[in-house]
Amino acid sequence: MKDLLKLQLRVLGALMLRETRATFGTSQLGYLWAIATPALGVAVFVVVFGAAGRRPPFGASLALFFATGMLTLEFYKKLSTALMTTFNANKALLTYPAIKESDTLFARALLISSTYLVIMFLFYGTLILLGMASLPFHPEQFALAFASVCLLGMAVGTFNAVMLSVWESWLHIESIFSRPLIIISGVFYIPSNLPPVAVDILKWNPVLHLIEWIRMGYYSNYNSTVLDKGYLVSFSLLMLLIGLIGERLTRKQRAGL
Repeated sequence: MKDLLKLQLRVLGALMLRETRATFGTSQLGYLWAIATPALGVAVFVVVFGAAGRRPPFGASLALFFATGMLTLEFYKKLSTALMTTFNANKALLTYPAIKESDTLFARALLISSTYLVIMFLFYGTLILLGMASLPFHPEQFALAFASVCLLGMAVGTFNAVMLSVWESWLHIESIFSRPLIIISGVFYIPSNLPPVAVDILKWNPVLHLIEWIRMGYYSNYNSTVLDKGYLVSFSLLMLLIGLIGERLTRKQRAGL
């Protein structure tokens, strides 16, 4: 058992190293650019809305409010979309008996999650140094929310990878589904302030619950009436289960057997 665990860890480590080189290249600038891009995206929104005189819907910092929404959404989207092409990108590696398709999924998910951990640490740290934010008031909830983003992104990404492997048009269909997320996930507003009819519809979106959980972890008095942690975790586990079962059932089809 111990030898199998060591082998599994070595496989994941090797796959993560390969993913790092394939994604960011061999130079440090590639990784730095991957870190800077999401942060610059949030900064652009802050500058534009700030110039328009927009005040934060909650708290005193517009940058912090947008960061809790935008960075969470970008993290989820990066996981769910980047994992979608994992099987096609690693076809050559899957000829080795020690490497399974699930290994390539976990390796890419670990790399993306660790990258966004660095991104959030640097971005929130910069806001704190500039006096635009404080440390998270509920760090344990913030950590659980971050883990939930990893779980949901991994679950949906696994499902997307299986769907794309058996149906090429899924790439375009998934983009249609994910495009409205920036509007329906509470990035720029507080969902609890919406009319009950709107809340009843939006609360089916699990990404909205991710952002609400992140904000409850960061702010001291952010009381969400929308957040349902049980629904979020249950949905994530169900999607992950469906994805892993689908990966197993369609494995021979992808191998051309």
